[in-house]
Amino acid sequence: MKTHALATVLALAASSATYAALPAGAEAPLFEAQAALAGKAQSFVLKEAIARGPVVVYFYPAAYTNGCNLQARTFADKQAQFVAAGATVIGVSLDNIRRLTEFSADPEFCAGKVAVASDADGRIARAYDLQVREVAVGRKDVRGVEIGHDAVERTTFVIDRSGRIAATISGVAPATHVEQALAAVQSLAAVR
Repeated sequence: MKTHALATVLALAASSATYAALPAGAEAPLFEAQAALAGKAQSFVLKEAIARGPVVVYFYPAAYTNGCNLQARTFADKQAQFVAAGATVIGVSLDNIRRLTEFSADPEFCAGKVAVASDADGRIARAYDLQVREVAVGRKDVRGVEIGHDAVERTTFVIDRSGRIAATISGVAPATHVEQALAAVQSLAAVR
């Protein structure tokens, strides 16, 4: 009986999808996406950004939600330090581009300093081995607007100029993502 129970548990574990963010050392999946910066839509091409220096790709659940607002604001406040280290910062969520255009310009959050990209179908998140989960129908953001899309787990990747992941950050507070990403890009800058 115990053997049968153990076999059932193992079978269930093997059949459920498991997600583990790509680790440091892995090759970063290249992507192109619609993005917004300071209220203007633009295209973001990871390969082009890597050619200029390290890139911080931070995935977050949804614009205009508490943790994501704090994270975007912290990246905006530290943007000059990222630029000084030669790094590009891009946020990625499953929000549509219209919502992100507003968020990118909002003086309380991205403040026109942080670009955010739309991964509306979750393709980019899944390429980075991140979990996409359903958001409860009717869940609203801090403005009272229904979110209306799934959410990706909060994970930050620091990608070096060779296209490899130099650091994977998850399981920490939103502002800590920013601090750890900044430390990683400053370390990369020191090696140049």
